[in-house]
Amino acid sequence: MSVAPQEQEPPRPSRLRRPVDIGLRAAGGAVAVVAAVATAVLELLLAPLRIGGHLVGVAVLVAVVANIALSWFVVETVGRRWAVALPALPWVVIMVAAADRTSEGDVLLVGNWVGLILVVAGAMTFAVMAFRSILAPAPGRY
Repeated sequence: MSVAPQEQEPPRPSRLRRPVDIGLRAAGGAVAVVAAVATAVLELLLAPLRIGGHLVGVAVLVAVVANIALSWFVVETVGRRWAVALPALPWVVIMVAAADRTSEGDVLLVGNWVGLILVVAGAMTFAVMAFRSILAPAPGRY
């Protein structure tokens, strides 16, 4: 003889679940913004890197990989498709500010091939990741 299992009531969500969820999502967005600032500074430091007197475009590779990772991370943690803008905005602002001359005439991001490709590839990476997140069937899934 088999006995049917007793039906159990579904667990009630606690009152703290929603505020904790919102707090974790906000923390994920903040981490993505801080990481975007850190990677932008790292890319600016790597942009003038030379080996044997020749420019090495390692900053471009770092920008593409880091921006893909940041875009994925922020969509997964925040859970919204628009969240790709959170790391993209500070990254673009830092790159634009670095390309401008200071009052002393210094430029952080020189207009050579590495600087130009760095800005274009980094911005295009964010644009492609935003487009992919818009087309994704479920929010935050690639």
